[in-house]
Amino acid sequence: MNRTIRIGLLLPGLLLLLFTAGCWSSKEIEDLSVYVGLGIDVENETPFEKSVNQQGGHYPKENNITATVQIVPRGTAKEQSGPGSPGAGKSYFNEQLTGDSLIQIFRQFSLRRDRPLIGHHLKVIVVSAEVSRKYSLDQLLDFVLRDNDIRPSCLVLVSHREALEALSSKEPGEIPSFYLTGLFDNENRTNKIIPAMSLAKLDATMQSGSSYLLQNVISYEGEHKFSGAGIYSGKTNRWIGSLSQTDLEGLAWIQGEAPGGLTKAYREKSGSTITYEIRHSKSKIIPTVKGDDISFHVQVESDGWFMEDWTSPEEKGTEKYLAELENEFSDQAEQQIQQLLYKMQHVYKVDVGGFGDRLRIKYPKVWKKVKPDWDKVFSEIPITYDIKIKITNQGSSTE
Repeated sequence: MNRTIRIGLLLPGLLLLLFTAGCWSSKEIEDLSVYVGLGIDVENETPFEKSVNQQGGHYPKENNITATVQIVPRGTAKEQSGPGSPGAGKSYFNEQLTGDSLIQIFRQFSLRRDRPLIGHHLKVIVVSAEVSRKYSLDQLLDFVLRDNDIRPSCLVLVSHREALEALSSKEPGEIPSFYLTGLFDNENRTNKIIPAMSLAKLDATMQSGSSYLLQNVISYEGEHKFSGAGIYSGKTNRWIGSLSQTDLEGLAWIQGEAPGGLTKAYREKSGSTITYEIRHSKSKIIPTVKGDDISFHVQVESDGWFMEDWTSPEEKGTEKYLAELENEFSDQAEQQIQQLLYKMQHVYKVDVGGFGDRLRIKYPKVWKKVKPDWDKVFSEIPITYDIKIKITNQGSSTE
């Protein structure tokens, strides 16, 4: 190969290296404050804020909300583990500021941290029920929904108490934001977890004007648990009440979105505990329109395993006995549905069960007519239901 050919082959390679030299504007992660959780509470200035305000560190604002950012990691490992360090022994730390503009609060962190906040890895937003009763979610999350740095897959939860509590933990090495998002992975084990609400889904739901639910988290001394859901009005996007764990079981029956879970009942004869594990579940919400009258019928079918029986002495698994159990489990499911419908129609007067969607699909003209005041219309609509539970397995037992 002569010299001219070798140079001709080398030049394209050199040019390729020139244009693939790397990210010239990149920043090392050690130089950034990566926040993975965001909490929004009612105003509650920290001692730090009160002190700097007295020293002339105040700026024009109203104290409407207090925002908590959960940052991980905090600088270098040496900084995290150094004696007396606030982050010592923890994989995260929370910082708070108070104000009336979320983006301004975020920019204020630039005055107290040498590493800028970056939201590319935000996993969860926790909003307290108290602050979302005072302000609408579209107000509280307006900046978050506009910010291109924050991924639309970020999940949104409501906290029965302060959002700060939900973002705190005493477990060494635990990052609360990751813990909370991880709980949704257990939805195939229980029918008390509703489908996760991402920012993208929440934005679309708020734009539709439909009422909706956010999974509720309760906390005690750094420990957390999903329990029920917060109800948000489609008209105001504000918190108006809560559904209990039992209500969510009823909701799972109606929506057929129970990939797993249990139904516990008590034997009518003895009062003994009996438990049914859901293996499969499906439902149909059937709307009917006659003139100006609207009604719904819900059909629920489920098959599963008979997993626990406290009856003593235990009865044999005859067809008659299994039929009795199926009826008792069906009665329990009916009670859960009845309790949920009562709360939706008579206590809160909102549709968070998907009835409006079924009416929209089958009777679009009727839906267009009733949509502007659907929650009120829904509260007066008769709803019937039919539940069929089938025991397909009794598990293993000893005689």
